[in-house]
Amino acid sequence: MDFEIRYGKLRLLRDGHGDNNYPPGIGKLFRRRLQTIDAAPDERTFYQLQSLHYEKLKGDRSHQKSMRLNKKYRLILEIEDRDEGNKVHVIDIEDYH
Repeated sequence: MDFEIRYGKLRLLRDGHGDNNYPPGIGKLFRRRLQTIDAAPDERTFYQLQSLHYEKLKGDRSHQKSMRLNKKYRLILEIEDRDEGNKVHVIDIEDYH
């Protein structure tokens, strides 16, 4: 799937810089998730990969979805429906505990 990283701090993390802004190992897990997103033909793949714990968020964040990086951190996403295929917007990494 086509994806876009919204914020500069995550672009730095994608490029291997800024790992020190996150707990150890998060940068590597983030880059691995980006590879998963890039390789996926569509959003159904995320649901099929149960280890991602891909889910729709609730409340005022009902337009967003998340997937697990590890037990504590989740990657926040927004999915844009387009004629040529959906686009994933990578929003942030958040601590869910």
